[in-house]
Amino acid sequence: MKIGFIGLGNMGAPMAANLAQHHDVTGFDPTATPDGLTLADSAAAAAKDADVVITMLPDGNILRNVADQIHKVMKPGAIHLDCSTVDVQSARAVAAQAETHDLHAIDAPVSGGTVGATNGTLTFMAGGPQAAFDTVKPLFDIMGQKAVHCGASGNGQAAKICNNMILGVTMIATCEAFALADKLGLDRQAMFDVVSTSSGSSWSMNTYCPAPGIGPVSPADAGYKPGFAAELMLKDLRLSQIAAASADADTPMGQAATALYTQFVEAEDGRGKDFSAMLPRFEKRTHS
Repeated sequence: MKIGFIGLGNMGAPMAANLAQHHDVTGFDPTATPDGLTLADSAAAAAKDADVVITMLPDGNILRNVADQIHKVMKPGAIHLDCSTVDVQSARAVAAQAETHDLHAIDAPVSGGTVGATNGTLTFMAGGPQAAFDTVKPLFDIMGQKAVHCGASGNGQAAKICNNMILGVTMIATCEAFALADKLGLDRQAMFDVVSTSSGSSWSMNTYCPAPGIGPVSPADAGYKPGFAAELMLKDLRLSQIAAASADADTPMGQAATALYTQFVEAEDGRGKDFSAMLPRFEKRTHS
């Protein structure tokens, strides 16, 4: 399969490298030039004559701009596979535009971070036509360990946004609970042993525990060096609130989590730290 890959940053570069072991991949990024990949001098050049063009971009506006450049040069019947995390409206607009050029579009944001991208263990949440999903499924199998078809265009983004809203809320609750346990004199290991096997268990507690030295190894054990940066969590929470407003959905916990991560990233010291660094934040705070 001939593949164009646009967006070769921390996620895109290892994803493209994994694909290049099995397919003909031509990449493009305006700033990054990773070793080991065939590179084009423009997004349009990378997309021309490709069977599948994959994009991994920072936001919806950039995605729309790149789509304007590549859709008009892609061959009829080709697939635009977008793995960015963007707003649902942008994903659906790009899919509608692809149809006008006799193209197919799949929105498939990922979960798994840079480690998953490097190891080929990402999870993809995909929206778009079933036939197009089936065509790119072998590519998902190279880049990841699981791909779920979530329905129509935009539904992949919807699944990612809903998942990460839950993640942001549960991480805050987990950090709050550890800080409260400390002040009540409850040992952290005892707290973990109870909660991880009781009704309060969650991925944030059991797998990605924000308390150093407790549970499986996590970014907390490396000084909160980011596995998933707080600013990326803030981006996804903001997307959840844009989606909530457009769908007239009441998401008070999502709204509260967005406000807390906004304060943490923009007014405190959260930028550049893992999103689980909310725990030392709460440790320093008192009841208000």
